[in-house]
Amino acid sequence: MRLLVVEDDDRSAAYLKRGLSECGHVVDLAGDGELGLALAMELIYDGLIVDRLLPKLDGLELVRRLREMKVNVPVIMISALASTADRVEGLRAGCDDYLAKPFFFSELLARIEAITKHFINEGHETILIVGDLSLDIRRRIARRKERIIDLQFREFLLLQALMRNAGSVVTRSMMLEAAWDYDFDPRGNIVDMHIHRLRKKIDMGSTTSMIITVPGAGYLIKP
Repeated sequence: MRLLVVEDDDRSAAYLKRGLSECGHVVDLAGDGELGLALAMELIYDGLIVDRLLPKLDGLELVRRLREMKVNVPVIMISALASTADRVEGLRAGCDDYLAKPFFFSELLARIEAITKHFINEGHETILIVGDLSLDIRRRIARRKERIIDLQFREFLLLQALMRNAGSVVTRSMMLEAAWDYDFDPRGNIVDMHIHRLRKKIDMGSTTSMIITVPGAGYLIKP
């Protein structure tokens, strides 16, 4: 998933980003509530992890504003304020879950999975199919006919973006957004290099190529 961590403590933010990235998620960071709200309003995230005590705009107000604007992205609030009253206040503000600091990283992962299940169930398939190519999102397994395709992490994310938009052009900017975080500096033709490798893997042993280059625009995939 693509996750946004809103945390003003640099050490905690780096810890969360490293751990979540190692688990296969694409993670962006925001160091204050105003930036967190602005990024969340881009509507590209599958889940938010928000610290309660933030500069410029506190976590509770951030969540309240999202809910007022009908943004229903799942939110986990993390905070050292852990009394029952604090938890109730967080949930009433619109958080889907409230996790007290310090916490075990494995518990955070379990809670992320729990609150984002409805995202999968509301029209976001776990298995994508285009022609004779399938991609199991949860197991990260790609197949063309009966052949299993070994994908690296970025290749998996790029293929997912293409298959979710099958038949439509996916621009290079959209691909960067799908597979890299905001801090990444896209030098050179890195998207084209990854697509080249991805295309070779998908087309191996086949007479037709599924990923088509659209000059000046991007790429599309179709049967």
